[in-house]
Amino acid sequence: MTSPMERPSLAPDSTQPSAVQRLAAIDLGSNSFHLLVAHYQDDRLQVVARRGEKVQLAAGLDDEGKLEEAAMQRALDCLARFAPFITDIPPGQLRVVGTNALRDASNSQAFIDRAEALLGQRIEIIGGREEARLIYLGAAHSLAENGRRLIIDIGGGSTEFIIGEQFEPLALESLQLGCVTYTRRFFADGEISEKRMRRAELAALSELANIRRPYRELGWDDPVGSSGTIKAAASVIAAADEDAADGVVTHAGLKRMRAALIDCAHLDGVALEGLKADRARVFPAGVAILGAIFEAFNLEHLRYADGALREGVLYDMVGRNGPEDSRLKTLISLQQRHGVDPRQGANVAVSAAELLAQVRDTWELSDDQARFLDWAARLHEIGLAISHSQFHRHGAYLLAHSDLAGFSRPEQQLLAFLVRAHRRKFPHREWRALPGSQQLPCARLARLLRLAVLLNHSRAEQPPATPRLEVHGDAMRLTLSGNESDHTLLQTDLEQEVVYQKAAGFNLVLG
Repeated sequence: MTSPMERPSLAPDSTQPSAVQRLAAIDLGSNSFHLLVAHYQDDRLQVVARRGEKVQLAAGLDDEGKLEEAAMQRALDCLARFAPFITDIPPGQLRVVGTNALRDASNSQAFIDRAEALLGQRIEIIGGREEARLIYLGAAHSLAENGRRLIIDIGGGSTEFIIGEQFEPLALESLQLGCVTYTRRFFADGEISEKRMRRAELAALSELANIRRPYRELGWDDPVGSSGTIKAAASVIAAADEDAADGVVTHAGLKRMRAALIDCAHLDGVALEGLKADRARVFPAGVAILGAIFEAFNLEHLRYADGALREGVLYDMVGRNGPEDSRLKTLISLQQRHGVDPRQGANVAVSAAELLAQVRDTWELSDDQARFLDWAARLHEIGLAISHSQFHRHGAYLLAHSDLAGFSRPEQQLLAFLVRAHRRKFPHREWRALPGSQQLPCARLARLLRLAVLLNHSRAEQPPATPRLEVHGDAMRLTLSGNESDHTLLQTDLEQEVVYQKAAGFNLVLG
């Protein structure tokens, strides 16, 4: 009989189409919210529903970086209109991701709590480079041509820059350039002038200075834009020039469009053929950013590609929890970069999995939680790359603050917490910082990881036989076999662990 890990053949059976998956993504952008529902089959997306609304979340950030109530209510009203489209989406086939405005807002969790209650779905805030990676994935799937591409996505609060080949990004960056934030910064009173436009362009050029040289040295064959600003710019240029190619922004056309916007004199007067009314007020700032990009990278043209963040989220979701999961590549890269001992990590992971198997049903731990326990076990010593002293703290810092491709910020926070909690005193402050619904399962995972680490303290070639573990509520009883109890060091470590867990409010008894 073939084991679950074996495959009879790697060649697809062309006579048997793959099963259809119904997927959905909601992109909580700084300017617009987007919903995409699609059927996925044979590496292709067939769109079932697509919705987008201008919410301008970034415009609702006050001077202290807090989201104002009016902005939150606009966002919640939009999500209420999206909600009927996702009621039949199976668990695990829907992702809701937040970007720059929710990364920056000091009170974003207050909004997230309300939005999660409305949707009945967890919201993930993704980092800038992770946003760039997903944008590239979505855009690359929409492009038939091969070669090295520069992909640019101008959003409401940030702009992402990616160079890649086929589906592999080679350089990822997210800069604080956005059409909504630049509208507030340079056109707050509505006036449009040559001076205002140039000030905005110079500010954007200053942001671009750090990536200008390395990106131009890496080079590209095909510059592509994937944002609403670039789509709108191409549309305005095409409307003004019947000879212009569809979906292409040219340098000459961009200059003419810039001059036309200055002639409008005020944001309330922006009305160009090909430009939708709901984008008019943020369009001059978007054009200023786009002009700076053309100047910095010496571009003569930029073509529009339809794929963007939400498409990238769907394609990434298809590969999750399987061999193509981008998070696995990230974890392997972390192990190699920081010199983590793979054998010790694997041994701890085996012990953790065997302990988990004994309590999983009682504690109602999910496949996803089991996956993070495995990953934390394999990375628990990553902080040794900095110092042996307090290495659990160093490891948590690395995992919390690195750009980890494939991971959302809540996922990084969970991984960092488990590594932080794997030894010494239980970290109550970091534990309380987790969302309330995650605190109990995360504490249980951390307690299992702590035991797995202690069982492998001798760093043997193979993991030891796993003791019997029983739980009653959150009380744990660990019963060692006769051979294990002969090891005085292990017994001493476990007795100290009883003390640590008691101090944290947990009950651990040694049988």
